[in-house]
Amino acid sequence: MGKKIAMLMMAVMFIFALSECSDHSADKGQNMDHSSMNHISSGGVPDGLKTAQHPAYKPGSEVILKADHMKGMNGAKATVKGAYDTTAYVVDYTPSNDGKKVRNHKWVIKEEIKDAQNKELSPGAKVTLEADHMEGMKGAEAEIVSSEKTVVYMVDYTPASGEKEVKNHKWVTEDELSAK
Repeated sequence: MGKKIAMLMMAVMFIFALSECSDHSADKGQNMDHSSMNHISSGGVPDGLKTAQHPAYKPGSEVILKADHMKGMNGAKATVKGAYDTTAYVVDYTPSNDGKKVRNHKWVIKEEIKDAQNKELSPGAKVTLEADHMEGMKGAEAEIVSSEKTVVYMVDYTPASGEKEVKNHKWVTEDELSAK
């Protein structure tokens, strides 16, 4: 009996997650709200990613997030875990686990795109994601929307909306942070 209830709960949560993701990007015309998707990022960074030599915010810095990648992110207090020089991409992708298409996902870095480490990708380029920020992202087919050579940050933050702390969120850019 308990197994059936657990399976039913998982199915309901999956359907809810899909419905939450379906329209946000069209409504905002920008980043998608991943609030109901499972954030699975670890503290590891991709091979070849270079630590930023002169980041505006050094690891250990306390900052305020100005990004809205996920529910409760904008205005949240955060701690910088790492800062890296790279090219960050906005991508549209269809999750490899048959989820609905995600539009304007910020950010996937060049080190997380298959065979992209030594080249700059233009808008419209078709790529395969190696990032694992969200369920269904790794192995997903994607299209580059835009790119930015920048410093990206991995942060721990406590959502302003009261949810539990998010560890090792990948990625935010310098203009998505402000001093505490």
